[in-house]
Amino acid sequence: MVSDITLLGATGYTGGLTADYLGAHLPAGASWAIAGRTRGKLEQVADRIETAGGARPELVVADVTDASSLAAVAEATRVLVTTVGPYLKHGEAAVKAAAEAGIAYLDLTGEPQFVDDMWLKYHATAADSGARLVHAAGFDSVPYDLGVLYTVQQLPDDVPISVNAYLRAGITPSGGTFHSAVGQFSSFRESAKLAKKRRASEERPADRKVRGAGKLGRAPHDTGWAVPLPTIDPQVVLRSARALPTYGPEFTYGHFAHVRTTRMLAAGAVGVGALAVTAQVPPLRKLLLSRMDAGDGPEQAKREKAWFKLDLLAEAGGDTLHTRVTGKDPGYGGTAKYLGEAAMSLAFDDLPQVSGQTTTAVAMGQALIDRLNPAAMKFQTCEEHHADPH
Repeated sequence: MVSDITLLGATGYTGGLTADYLGAHLPAGASWAIAGRTRGKLEQVADRIETAGGARPELVVADVTDASSLAAVAEATRVLVTTVGPYLKHGEAAVKAAAEAGIAYLDLTGEPQFVDDMWLKYHATAADSGARLVHAAGFDSVPYDLGVLYTVQQLPDDVPISVNAYLRAGITPSGGTFHSAVGQFSSFRESAKLAKKRRASEERPADRKVRGAGKLGRAPHDTGWAVPLPTIDPQVVLRSARALPTYGPEFTYGHFAHVRTTRMLAAGAVGVGALAVTAQVPPLRKLLLSRMDAGDGPEQAKREKAWFKLDLLAEAGGDTLHTRVTGKDPGYGGTAKYLGEAAMSLAFDDLPQVSGQTTTAVAMGQALIDRLNPAAMKFQTCEEHHADPH
């Protein structure tokens, strides 16, 4: 029997939250499974979901170190979702299996090196097989990717468009996020080489210009500092813009953290700098990673206080638009909703027929916005001046 959705990593922190969400929200008659190394742990997750009144999943024993077991998982499902990170260390086998099986694939990675490596290795295979490989389907990068899509859909598509995004958030990182960040800091050179190799191989639209922009400066209305964020999120937004004519003949995107005070700016710079330097030294990197297990996460009380606000300021041919995306518990409970709804969208919605490595905006677009808004995250238009989309 082929299941509609299979979740790999359900015994982990974010994977468990995603499993709970899927069990409670799958449509009647849907089939699903959870996969992992240990049947006993999988049974505990399934029992918890069933006790809470959710749909009990099938159990599949599989291991990310065993390519044949993941190939079998991919052959037996329509959508493969994996929360097993860091993805640079644990992610490739699932991508390979999905690409070769011609199915849909979702993950939560915020690791640019992993995404570029997977594009170089498996994009062509997925394009040929019909597989849809969608990375960064959590807080990285759903709010930004869909927030920009929501914005440009309200603007003319025959003039240059610029969008600057300003993020404020209160989030406690999980162990998995911390391990991924340390891994990225420790492999700058390899990441740069893969990014350069991808740029040399990837086709760009011949009749449209898409570029990133932005440098340290004052935030809008002089409310603090706008600090460029070198995360995977702007890369995802720009890939969506290259694929979709809705973003206009010339599209520019800036991605910033909105820092209220100079003291916060200085503290953040020192913290990131220290982490980057420490991650380069193997003994110190090992010590850093030992401080937090990859499966750890914040307590529910801290999660309930977590929030984010993303302001998107757009300009198109003299017209201006201010949109906003907001949500609670974005790193964990929120991410479980984003990932769960993305999986159900891929499984059950009428979507564009795209294949290869793609993005949430391209693969699901408005269908996923409709699923998320407003229960998982709220999309709203704040100010509009003479914008006339057509």
